[in-house]
Amino acid sequence: MKQFQYGGQAVIEGVMMRGAEYLAVAVRNPKGEIVLHREPLSRYIYSGVVARTPFLRGLTLLWDSLVLGVRALMYSADVALGDEEVSFSGPLAWGTLALSLAIGVGLFFLLPVLAVRLVDPYLASPLLSNLAEGLIRLAIFIAYLALAGRMPEMRRVFAYHGAEHKAVNALEAGAELVPEQVERFSTAHPRCGTAFTLLVLILFIVMASFLGRPAFWLRVLSRLVLIPVVAGVAYEAMKFGASHRRWPLVGVLIAPGLWLQRLTTREPDRPMLQVSIAALKAVLEAEARAPQPSVAEAVSGQ
Repeated sequence: MKQFQYGGQAVIEGVMMRGAEYLAVAVRNPKGEIVLHREPLSRYIYSGVVARTPFLRGLTLLWDSLVLGVRALMYSADVALGDEEVSFSGPLAWGTLALSLAIGVGLFFLLPVLAVRLVDPYLASPLLSNLAEGLIRLAIFIAYLALAGRMPEMRRVFAYHGAEHKAVNALEAGAELVPEQVERFSTAHPRCGTAFTLLVLILFIVMASFLGRPAFWLRVLSRLVLIPVVAGVAYEAMKFGASHRRWPLVGVLIAPGLWLQRLTTREPDRPMLQVSIAALKAVLEAEARAPQPSVAEAVSGQ
């Protein structure tokens, strides 16, 4: 069986890494210590029918971002603030998840529909209308990343994002997982969540162009329905691209996603690398003790 491809996500003062059967979050607390949390993943989600079915398995990435990612962020905030009673779940976590989902859908999917409605009467064809909507959505996404990168707190998160990528790149290259070796690897990775989101937005433009120019409420509904569909297609495309990145044409196609990671990654320092390595080693050690087959693959996230 093909070696599992690990991935993760930057959190506040730390990194979350996901393996085939376990996830681990490593966070540096105010005392300078690395605090580790490790837990098994749901076999129903990551080893069940959805995870084994092409196109449907892309839904696991949505779960990673919307559930595991938010919970890891909340845990890291607790540790980074020095809270002794850290919590990784509960009503607050689900409430934060719901709010994050509402903001994400509203900002990146509904706002472009509202914006294009203002200029729709002046657009000659449904194709131009859908193209304008897609370009507005893409512009919002890039502007959001550029503005976020100007915030000092987010620059540190983006540096941990770079540390996460370096650790995964080092693992895949067979290098020793020590800061002195890991730091020489790139902060870019073809399975990055940033590249995945860019691919989703581009595919949205393509697929929406076949839907014509429906009434406003139907247009909104169609965009919501398209989210899991596009995510499934994007997952398969990204998986193919990561596996065939040495092909010249594939290299050209994945280049925009790698370029965009310049907005969401920064060069980490060695203490940040120590945190990302600790998270990755925690997953590797857990799975070495209790190896389980899995068909899901992790995507490196923001």
